[in-house]
This record gives sequence, C-alpha cells and structure tokens, in this order.
Amino acid sequence: MEETRTAIVTGAGQGIGRAIALRLASDGFNVVINDVNQERADSVSQEIQQLGKKSLAVKADVSNREEVFGLVSRTHEAFGSVDVMVSNAGIAQVKPLLEVSTEELERIFNVNVFGVLYGIQAAAEQMKKQGSGKIISACSIAGYKGFSLLGVYSATKFAVRGLTQAAAQELAPFGITVNAYCPGIVGTQMWEHIDEKMAEYMDLNRGEAFKQFSEGIALGRPEEPEDVAQFVSYLASSDSNYMTGQSIMIDGGVVFS
Repeated sequence: MEETRTAIVTGAGQGIGRAIALRLASDGFNVVINDVNQERADSVSQEIQQLGKKSLAVKADVSNREEVFGLVSRTHEAFGSVDVMVSNAGIAQVKPLLEVSTEELERIFNVNVFGVLYGIQAAAEQMKKQGSGKIISACSIAGYKGFSLLGVYSATKFAVRGLTQAAAQELAPFGITVNAYCPGIVGTQMWEHIDEKMAEYMDLNRGEAFKQFSEGIALGRPEEPEDVAQFVSYLASSDSNYMTGQSIMIDGGVVFS
C-alpha cells in the first residue's frame, strides 16, 4: 500500500488556498492548513477531516521566518514527512507607485516574497533529509506583466519567478522540484479588495473593475479557485516529476508568454 503523503498549504483559510487544500485532501494527502487566522484554519481543517482525511490547523505568519520553520517542524512531528509545500499566502496592494510608502512596501514584500523564500528554506531543510519533495509557490499573471495600480504587487510576483528559477537549480541535486502557479482574475476576497480599490482610482462602481478585467479572458469567464487547485494538484503529483523552475500561467487566457 502506498504511503500517504503530507502537504502544507499556507494562507489556506479561504479562497485559492482553501480550494487547494481541499483538492489535495481529495487526492489523498494529509493536509496541514496554515493561516494567520486560527478560526479560518480550523474551519478548513474540519472540512478535510469530514472528508475522512487527516488534517492539522497551524496558525503562523509567513513573514516570520521562525514561525514558518515551526510550521514545517510541527508538520513533520504530526505526520512524519513534508512531501509538498504550497506557499500560497499573499496579499495585494492597489496604489499608484508614486504614493507607496516604505511601510506599505515592506508589508507586501514581507508576505509575498519573504514568505515564499522562508517556505522554500524551511521545506527544503526537511525535504533534503527525505531525499525528495515538491515546493510550489503562488505567482500571478502579474509576475509576467506589470499592471497599473498593481505595480508593487507585480514586483513581488516577478520576484517569486526569480526565486523559483534559482531554487529549482539549487535544490535539484536533492530530488526537490520547485515550481509556481500564476492565476489571473479569480473570484476571491483578494479580488474583491482589488476591485474596491481600483473602483476608487478609476471612478467606477463596485464590481465594474472586476468585470472589465474579466472581459479580457479568452475562455469567457472569471477564474474560480478550483481552476487553480486543479493545476496545483498536477504540480503536487508524480505527473509533474520532470518539471522544475517553471511559473505556469493558469488564467483562462489573459496574458500570453
């Protein structure tokens, strides 16, 4: 009988992270749910347990290196391995570049870039001992194209692509692959925030910015969290064993590269 594998999903209390966690559970993984909100993490963990799978909810801030290493350590203690690390946690910022403060710049880089690097570091430390593992990080279509009013967010996602490429080369000798997924216009709370803020700058009604962006999707509909989760399922599976260093667009046809 094949041994059950274990995955960590950061920022899994809602949105894309929740969808990824539920999909990996349905794929047979033990899933550790991480979020900065313990209540949200507990709720998703309970959903997974109701599916008959094992799950653990761990509150941790991905911008804190010690807490990320603690997350990986708790996962190993609970389940004996860390086979897949999904660094999904991220935040958005809608603001003209000329108005961005030092504090705002530090906050988004701490979560979106530092958090991804800490996830790579902590997971790799354990995976090197195991001789294998898959590290998967959240990038974005904004990691291939800088978007107006999302300039700093775009910069963080360009950084994730760079980290993914470098880490893939450094960790390949240890049997560890490193890839990223690049969602587009997804119906989540993050996009509700983006829509609300863009509406202020673009003199639009609420919902109109999301609608305008969605109209440019080739497949004709906004993305759903489950669309992303299906692709992450592939990255977490043995089917992707020969892929590393890639940041793949899963956006329904918005940005073409």
